[in-house]
Amino acid sequence: MQACDSLLPTSPTTSPMLPDAERQRCEVWTRVMGYHRPVSAFNVGKQGEFSERQHFQEARAALD
Repeated sequence: MQACDSLLPTSPTTSPMLPDAERQRCEVWTRVMGYHRPVSAFNVGKQGEFSERQHFQEARAALD
């Protein structure tokens, strides 16, 4: 499962880190086959596929 801890800013110039007592886990949802579903509900194989997904920017992927 992808944890949101890695998405928190680490630089003190962007925003301060919260103390552990104030932090909470977020639930990651993704679109699968036309509907939305929480990643935590995936089986082990599907969670592995989710972590291996490649993300792209639509503008950069356009055909010339």
